[in-house]
Amino acid sequence: MNIRSLTRGDGVVIGAAVLLLIASFLDIYSIEGVSDSADIPSLWGSGPVVLGVVLAGVIGAALVVLSHAVPQPKKVAGLDLGQFGIAFTVFAAWCALGNIFDPAGAFDNDGGLDNVSAGTGLILALVATLVMAAAAVATPLLPALKGSLIPAARPAAPQPYGGQPQGGYGYPGAQQQPYGGQPGQPGQPGPSFGGQPQPGQPQPGQPQPGQPQAPQQAQAQPAGDFSPFWFAVPVPRPLFAEDGSPTPIAELAPGTWYLAVEQRGANLVAQTQDGRRGVLQDTSGIQRG
Repeated sequence: MNIRSLTRGDGVVIGAAVLLLIASFLDIYSIEGVSDSADIPSLWGSGPVVLGVVLAGVIGAALVVLSHAVPQPKKVAGLDLGQFGIAFTVFAAWCALGNIFDPAGAFDNDGGLDNVSAGTGLILALVATLVMAAAAVATPLLPALKGSLIPAARPAAPQPYGGQPQGGYGYPGAQQQPYGGQPGQPGQPGPSFGGQPQPGQPQPGQPQPGQPQAPQQAQAQPAGDFSPFWFAVPVPRPLFAEDGSPTPIAELAPGTWYLAVEQRGANLVAQTQDGRRGVLQDTSGIQRG
């Protein structure tokens, strides 16, 4: 579970669920002419309100958040957990609205309970479920709600592709040594004063004995003026294999920095934390480091 993949809409849903739990301990009725010290039951005193409003809303919020926190949410009857969660939140808001209009239920059919109205708990429960349902429905549609709830920390500096990080992935700065060591190190031959190579040393640009020749510079560098850079995605994005297969090999999660090593048209070739490389086809809204 990756909490950095949660969106701002998920934050609104979580806040509404907390408000709903607080409202469930407040008065379900408001009776005219009764003192404030009267013992009026809370929302937990009504089975239909508990099942249709409180539990339905909390379960719906949990399913919506869980669908965004896990990399591959499970599906039930062809629907993922997020869709079930949205249905639960809308159902809870609908039940809360019905209880606002008729808090006493069938007891006031004969006109004997005209002084009973919705209490503070029911009113707050309606507000919480309406906000919860609106956020769950609008999150996939509004870019403002699809943004990451926890912003990604910016890396210290971009690292050229091929370098080895010193403090783990995302912390560039390690110095790379060419094969065979650098001149001037202990045990390694170095140039004489004035920059002239010593006798027996290969001339610069010539291959050393027993080593294959280096590939051409044009083959080692990507085409164009592209330079590797760090980036983060605003929402989870699939990473596809470089051979063009339609099956994703990984998922890029918000809150984590990835290294773009090559550009292919509108796509980017990215490297994950475990060293896997793939093609990011949707590059809209990425944050460059």
